[in-house]
Parts: sequence; structure tokens; C-alpha cells
Amino acid sequence: MSKVKENDTVKVHYTGKLNNGQIFDSSVDREPLEVTLGQGGLIPGFEKGLVDMEVNEKKTVVIPKTEAYGEVQKELFQKVNKEELPDTIQPEVGMGLVAKNADGTERELRVAEVNDDHIVIDANHPLAGHDLTFDLELVAIK
Repeated sequence: MSKVKENDTVKVHYTGKLNNGQIFDSSVDREPLEVTLGQGGLIPGFEKGLVDMEVNEKKTVVIPKTEAYGEVQKELFQKVNKEELPDTIQPEVGMGLVAKNADGTERELRVAEVNDDHIVIDANHPLAGHDLTFDLELVAIK
């Protein structure tokens, strides 16, 4: 039976969990993820976990934060005066915001802190700073 190797396109079902067991994403109730390895579409640890798997194989991989979304970077926190926010926004800690970059692309942010006159936004990936566990099931190698 063939095994997954670099540059293969695969279909995989996954369930991602934090160390405390909280599930943050799963493909189980939808179509499996289809991705080509080696193209940067997956975090490195997830991709490494797929290599050498066979169709219908199931396994659990623990991915250290260094092979996932990295450490939380302090420089990605920024103070924003409340007067710069649209009147329709009532910021709360954990709230997601979207900022437009100069090139028109969008960037997701989270409100990390709310003060009387300003908020602190966090541009880190929400899973930065976390080791991740994924239950994998290889559905197909294309």
C-alpha cells in the first residue's frame, strides 16, 4: 500500500485539540481537508504527521508550538485609542476585529484588553503559544 510523501495531494479528516482537551477545529462533520503537501498550506507539524501514513490509517500527533503557530509575539500587540474605532463597535476582550492592510488584504485581530480610553489589539494567531494535538485519519492519496 502506498504511503504519503512530500508533494502528494491528500484528503484527511482531523480533530484539533488544545492540551486541556478543548476542540478548536474538526472536519469530522464535513468534507475532509484536501491539501498538497509542501505548498505551505499546513502548519509544519501537521504536514510532518501525515508523511508515511497509509489510506484509512488513524493516528494522533502532538505538535509543539514551534511547529504550529509559534510563540506569542509581544510586538504584535498594539494600543488603539477608542476614538479611532467606529461608533458601532463596543469592544470586549476576546472580540474579533478585521483590519484592512494598505494593499487591500484583511488581517484578523483580537481585542486583548479594554481600558477607558484605549484598547489593546493582538495580531497573533489565536493558537500561537499553544502545543496542539491532532487526531488524523487519512482518507485518500491522490
